[in-house]
Amino acid sequence: MGKNFRMPIIDINNLSFTYAGTSSPSIRNIDLKVDKGEFILLTGPSGCGKTTFCRCLNGLIPNFYNGTFDGSVKIHNLDTTKNAINDLAKHVGMVFQNPENQLFSLSVERDIAFGPENLALSREEIKKRIDWALKVTDVSDLRDMAPYELSGGQQQSVAIASVLAMKPKILVLDEPTSFLDPKSASDLLKTISDLNRKLKLTIILIEHRLDLASKYVNRVLIMNEGKIISDGPPSDVYNEDMYLLGVGIPKITLLFYLLKKDGIKIKKVPVYLEDAVDILRKRLP
Repeated sequence: MGKNFRMPIIDINNLSFTYAGTSSPSIRNIDLKVDKGEFILLTGPSGCGKTTFCRCLNGLIPNFYNGTFDGSVKIHNLDTTKNAINDLAKHVGMVFQNPENQLFSLSVERDIAFGPENLALSREEIKKRIDWALKVTDVSDLRDMAPYELSGGQQQSVAIASVLAMKPKILVLDEPTSFLDPKSASDLLKTISDLNRKLKLTIILIEHRLDLASKYVNRVLIMNEGKIISDGPPSDVYNEDMYLLGVGIPKITLLFYLLKKDGIKIKKVPVYLEDAVDILRKRLP
């Protein structure tokens, strides 16, 4: 083993899964390796298998959802078929589309305490984790409020805090901006980016609002019909083929492709607005 060998934090080999009662696999023949600290955007047409894929990361598949599971998924070198969901939850945190599905206590503090309490941590450690999770998600002022009193963006931030309190190494977010207005969505994605940068969290983000998310991620996976069909930096992955597939590539990216088609020479196609402004400035005399 070489001195510089580094084991991926997520290691998936030939993964396929077919839900019980269905005839065709929801995901098929997926191979993927993810290093610690990567920020990955997972996107694709509706029904392409994104949510099923994420359920495989935290052990819900095959430990909760019945079906035919083939291949292997290792999280921090833990085989998801050989470890219980509660053990995997220490390594992988999942945040759902609708934060109301994760918030059920009478106060934000109690919701954040729920995960650490189920890990049987000491009272002192639970308090430390609550304080830390509130601080890193910038919602300390919401500690004593009831979840139903919060805005959608605040609820989603609290849902993330409740997951972070379990100190996972990997954070999986399934379309967390779905119920948010553009401003709240932008603020939430900035918070997620800060967590990736400051805590070195590995993040898998399922998202369709590519205009907002693309400026933060370093890698994009595009799925179609249960397979990963493209994997790479945003500037390499977003192209006209993806647009025809039904993946809403960033509008600024599409604009520059149309400019190229009209004969304007452009060496680099941007993936977010600030990148486009920089490219245009360099073309000016």
